[in-house]
Amino acid sequence: MLRLCSVLVLLVLPAMAWADLRGVIRVIDADTVDVGETRVRLHAIDAPEQDQLCQTDQGADFACGVWATERVVDAFGGQRAVCHQLDIDRYGRLVAKCAVQGVDMGQHIVREGWAFAYRRYGLDYDLEEKTAYVAGRGLHAFQLQSPTQFRQAQVKGRVPPHPSCTIKGNISDKGRVFHVPGQKFYQRTEIQEASGERWFCSEAEAMRAGWRPSSH
Repeated sequence: MLRLCSVLVLLVLPAMAWADLRGVIRVIDADTVDVGETRVRLHAIDAPEQDQLCQTDQGADFACGVWATERVVDAFGGQRAVCHQLDIDRYGRLVAKCAVQGVDMGQHIVREGWAFAYRRYGLDYDLEEKTAYVAGRGLHAFQLQSPTQFRQAQVKGRVPPHPSCTIKGNISDKGRVFHVPGQKFYQRTEIQEASGERWFCSEAEAMRAGWRPSSH
């Protein structure tokens, strides 16, 4: 009898763990939402980070991460979703496909150009992205790094915390030296704030803090 009960528990637990989630949507960004009290990463899509910038054809900066989030808020914010869990990511977020009134959120978001198909995790929305790309819809009308590349650059200390503070205050065996965009070693310089290195918003600010300009 004990063995039979153990088998029944093993059969029931997975069903409980993967039960559908229902609740009101609060949008965090264009690929992440709260459904009720649960944080959900939408399956197989990838959106720009909130602080990520794109460029127009004229070279002007555009806050595309914020823009994409706002589009998803307008489309789905405050509505009720039904989500089917597929996985749990390394941050502990539920990974799921969610639908609002029968509309697949991921499919709609990618088709409108508010996010990209995340092919690393599935080809579910490959066709939707290609359609949006051909039409030049949404993010496909701008120049931007892929969200994955942007996140990797941030981790490596190569993307400024604020778009107007792009001067890198580096500490090396040559002392405290700052690099401005366009200089030879600018792109390869990584800022490790834990080691005392800093980003500056102007050359004057860097010099006041004790950094000197790089000669390269």
